[in-house]
Amino acid sequence: MGQSTEELRRDIEQTRDGLSDALGAIGDRVSPGRVLERRKNRTVQGFQSLRHRVMGTVSNAKDGISDGTGSAVDTITSTPDTVRAHTQGSPLAAGAIAFGVGFLIAAVFPPSRSEQQAAQTLLEKAEPVKDELLAAGQDVASELKDSARSALDEVKQTAADGKQAVADTAHDTVEATRDTAQADAGAVKDATT
Repeated sequence: MGQSTEELRRDIEQTRDGLSDALGAIGDRVSPGRVLERRKNRTVQGFQSLRHRVMGTVSNAKDGISDGTGSAVDTITSTPDTVRAHTQGSPLAAGAIAFGVGFLIAAVFPPSRSEQQAAQTLLEKAEPVKDELLAAGQDVASELKDSARSALDEVKQTAADGKQAVADTAHDTVEATRDTAQADAGAVKDATT
């Protein structure tokens, strides 16, 4: 039953080594740096898994391109597992389905009290902006109206001036023609006498 001193020392040394390894593993397990590293790795793996499920991988894309069987209507009307399987690797389809589900939920459930209050608050805050925009629009319309009137008056004045100039030119031309005709008639009369 008795152990030799040498055997006891070996047992104690092995127990110490075992305890040292266990304490090292425990220390490593509870070390803040290692805990953060493990959490970071889990988060990265989770995001990669999500990305692969939504965006797909190169092999999923190749399979999706080569396996284009089945109609879209059959796919959408089939079970949710089938929809999930067919949208895996297709972010546009996943987004469209999510939008459709959100739209249906919004249409089915009436707005909550807090949503109604938020909408009312938004309308109240938008009222001054609406008034400012209306005032600015009326100012711009007034300025444009004044500018249009000024331009119209200028066009009328230019037309009146042009009309007067044409009338004056026509009168002068008639006078000049009459004078020339009388002078020519007098010259013909003198030449015949």
